[in-house]
Amino acid sequence: MERIVGIVVLVLRSVAVSGGSVTSSQCLAALHPPIDASQGNWARLVCAVQGLKEPEIVWMKDGEKLYSTDQMFITLGEEHWETFYSVKSVQQQDAGQYWCEVEFEGETLAASERAWITVEGVPHFLLEPPDVATFPNEPFDLTCAAVGPPEPVQVLWWVGGVQEGEARPSPSVLHIQGVNSSIKVYCEAKNSRGVSVSRTGTVHIKVLPAAPVELQVLRMVDNNITLSWKPGFMGHSELAVCIVQVMWRRSAVRLEVLPQQEVLVPPYLVVLSGLRSHCNHSVRVSCVNQVGASPFCPWLHFLTPESVPLAAPRNLTFDQSEQHLHLNWEELQEEELQGKLLAYKLQWILGGKAQEPLLFKQNRAQLSGSGRFFNASFQVSGCTSVGCGPWSRPVLVLPASVQVQVQRSHMWVGVLLGLLVATVITLLLRGVARRHGKEAWFSWVFQSQSPDSSVSFTAARSFSRTCAELQESTLDSLSINTELKNKLQDVLIPERRITLGHMLGKGEFGSVREAVLKTDDTRVQRVAVKVLRCGDDMSFVSDIEQCLKEAAYMRHHQRYPAGVSLHQRPGQRLPIPMVILPFMKHGDLHTFLLMSRLGEEPFDLPLQTLVQFMLDVSCGMEYLSNRNIIHRDLAARNCMLDENMCVCVADFGLSKKIYSGDYYRQGSASKLPVKWIALESLADNVYTTHTDVWAFGVTMWEVMTRGQTPYPGVENCEIYEFLIKGERLKKPADCGDHM
Repeated sequence: MERIVGIVVLVLRSVAVSGGSVTSSQCLAALHPPIDASQGNWARLVCAVQGLKEPEIVWMKDGEKLYSTDQMFITLGEEHWETFYSVKSVQQQDAGQYWCEVEFEGETLAASERAWITVEGVPHFLLEPPDVATFPNEPFDLTCAAVGPPEPVQVLWWVGGVQEGEARPSPSVLHIQGVNSSIKVYCEAKNSRGVSVSRTGTVHIKVLPAAPVELQVLRMVDNNITLSWKPGFMGHSELAVCIVQVMWRRSAVRLEVLPQQEVLVPPYLVVLSGLRSHCNHSVRVSCVNQVGASPFCPWLHFLTPESVPLAAPRNLTFDQSEQHLHLNWEELQEEELQGKLLAYKLQWILGGKAQEPLLFKQNRAQLSGSGRFFNASFQVSGCTSVGCGPWSRPVLVLPASVQVQVQRSHMWVGVLLGLLVATVITLLLRGVARRHGKEAWFSWVFQSQSPDSSVSFTAARSFSRTCAELQESTLDSLSINTELKNKLQDVLIPERRITLGHMLGKGEFGSVREAVLKTDDTRVQRVAVKVLRCGDDMSFVSDIEQCLKEAAYMRHHQRYPAGVSLHQRPGQRLPIPMVILPFMKHGDLHTFLLMSRLGEEPFDLPLQTLVQFMLDVSCGMEYLSNRNIIHRDLAARNCMLDENMCVCVADFGLSKKIYSGDYYRQGSASKLPVKWIALESLADNVYTTHTDVWAFGVTMWEVMTRGQTPYPGVENCEIYEFLIKGERLKKPADCGDHM
């Protein structure tokens, strides 16, 4: 039922508004006693104002403005207004002091007298039983407070489902002597209107926490490992510290436990510093609350990152013969390596100049041409994927006769000379070390995987020794045309200046070998030598001419510094042509791409690197096309990587037959790399710059797939039919639309 509460508020008389200000006013007000309202009823307050046109009337409750949609304005005359504030269902929160105010331009002109509304109903709680954690049999207090109106309010406690004593006035404090197990507690508040029930609080017994969970390694930076975990069940008590235990495996049967650490929590993480590099570590965590420590979580095992070796190889010695220099040193121990050994790096200084370092997988080296190392100083260092460690003491190589003489009669002179030379070499090596810095990571990985990983040079044979009795061959001994002979005349290199090393590749055409070339000024240059396969004289003549044409092409366009040498075979009319080419440190691009995916230690090739490979190939092909040269066999296998990781388009024919599986013979024609050849070339044997562009597209596909074979699942003999149907290479799985 609606209850109307009338408030005679303000009568404003003689109010003049001029220039936005109020000059005078008079107020008449009536005071009203408190009004009692029952919960759920509808109450309305009325406020009347006279003396203003369109006044701004604001309702106030306990000093705050009321903003409600239940407010209504009624016009009773030109300057006579009433406003109503309605409460559709009175609740406890509606109780309070109400009045209204008249405002003009943000200022209060007048305010009515106050009226009070009190709401009667069942008690409402000011304090309810909370959740409590306590030790067994430890006393504690609980408080429950409720108010009306109407008053008085009585409180009755219930503990564990059982009434605790008699009702008592609010507020009520319940004293509990102690419990041994978890219990539920709540209270009832009662007045003349009815009964209210509080929330149910739980009394917990504090216990040991559970083991931490989700222990993990967040990050590894050098030997600093960041661990994180989450607390398990906390035992109804806040955790103060957590205990971290660490151990590492010194050997296959021996573990070493490090001093445990106490970590203030939260946050639940710790940084472990000073751990051993490249070692298997184990860690576990326990947390402590007011009762005690939790069980430890399961061991977490992790391997710390690699680092450079701690020590230098010891006992570097040498032994020399007429043809070879043998170097030996002690292997680095596992605890000294601080990682996985990639290679031993041997550096040497001759005549005060640092020579190109050599890499060896074993703790020994065999170098050809013992005499060229006389008076050279050698040092060795162990290398991991992070870098190389300290250098061993330098060892000076002297001729054997000098060594014997020094040992017999002038040993003290040798000692002094050795000390002086060692001092000078040490100073030089420090300068060299600062200049050269660390090797690139790409180089280490590839050297450990590729066929070229053993950079040690061992001569397979020296033409200057094995063929000294033969007359040196000239271009006149070959059945080639005069024009080609004239082009090659100035690039002919005597075979006595070449010493062949191990084989880099072999195929139907012959082989490619590593070699050492002695220049006119007695310097030594590392090169690759293409040695043509010997055949019958009729076919061999054409092969010789094709091989020499390639050398002339490269020399004429000066893209590669190439030379030609001729090896005369005993009892044979025609010599074997050898094309001398720059040595490509990292081999062919196809093998490099494969090793990044399938090598013993795969490594990541970022997209930026792959794009740079493509740009290098495109620059090389542009160079050829601008000179009207058609390559005809562009593929990743025919692109080489130099020591600076730059891709060079290989010479025509050097590598194409090494990968014989990529070539297919159509009828009586020669073998063709059909998966790289354009459709018009397959159909009509037509080759243009445009067909090289087709091959460049296939080569880009090889780069993006990191060395996969094009058209997987399609046989070489099926390629023509496959392409003629309109089929093409599919986009690689990890190649985005922008690529």
